[in-house]
Amino acid sequence: MSSTTANHAVHRDDTASKLGMWLFIFTELLLFGGLFIVYSVYRYLNSTAFHLAAHELDVTIGTINTAILLISSATIAMSTTAIQKKDKRLTLILIGVTILLALGFLVNKYFEWSVKIGHGIFPGSPMLEELSRGDILFFGLYYFMTGLHALHIIVGMVLLTVIFFRVKNDKITFDNFQLLENGGLYWHLVDVIWIFLFPLFYLIT
Repeated sequence: MSSTTANHAVHRDDTASKLGMWLFIFTELLLFGGLFIVYSVYRYLNSTAFHLAAHELDVTIGTINTAILLISSATIAMSTTAIQKKDKRLTLILIGVTILLALGFLVNKYFEWSVKIGHGIFPGSPMLEELSRGDILFFGLYYFMTGLHALHIIVGMVLLTVIFFRVKNDKITFDNFQLLENGGLYWHLVDVIWIFLFPLFYLIT
């Protein structure tokens, strides 16, 4: 096979890989878009209960987690630039920092959930069952949507860990970094979803 033919084959693979990632992102946006619509409808129908329930959430932790994800979005984007500049060491550092930031997000979310659960505020709890239907809906959506987002964070961490070791073993290089680029796209999706979740649950009162 000539080098030109090989390059065309690689280009087709890269294009197909990127198209597949964009299709996946589109389906995820549809999923969360539907959930955002459900949240908006229930909030409209139970505005007072949602307003009061939102005050139970920790805005400080939510803000810190927002900053964490915004920074991680920048670091994963810079890692793609670094690999293109043939700086393997910096690429590994930036991917590693992104993974650590993701872990920090999950740790914060764990403590936030723990406080709520410790106060008896969780789906199916006797305390929550005594509150209004609006409170039950708010916290049900809160746990489901932020939990689903946290699951996406975990998947992203696994993906980025795989990418980290592929870069380390020179299976991802300056002329073959599509997996890293796709990993970055996925991570940006996770960030965008949180940018909507944060104001919906923490800021709109």
